[in-house]
Amino acid sequence: MHREWNDTQPIYRQLRDRVAAMILDGELNEGDPLPSVRTVSAEYRVNPLTVLKGYQELVDEGLVEARRGLGMFVKVGAAKQLLQAERERFLSEEWPRVRETIDRLGLTEQELWAAPKRRAAKKKET
Repeated sequence: MHREWNDTQPIYRQLRDRVAAMILDGELNEGDPLPSVRTVSAEYRVNPLTVLKGYQELVDEGLVEARRGLGMFVKVGAAKQLLQAERERFLSEEWPRVRETIDRLGLTEQELWAAPKRRAAKKKET
């Protein structure tokens, strides 16, 4: 997790999103423990209640389970559930805006596919 917080949404929500990203990216796997509330609180200098609230959102979503006396653990199927939810959110919220921009700029399919290759070539030059 990176240490920077932004002002666009509450810290507990950003924390929830970071843990979700770690699950999607395979940094946290099914059955893995989440860092303790105390550890995250101290390391990122946030209130323990803020960390707990972020973790509770993950519990409420069925992605994480609390084991009494042991901590929080990634549930079986969490990555699959997150991937499905993120795909649906992207297609319903982000893709329409992206598609609108593509149409507005008159970009062709060939230009879109070539863009990553051009960017990689520029990186090699520098």
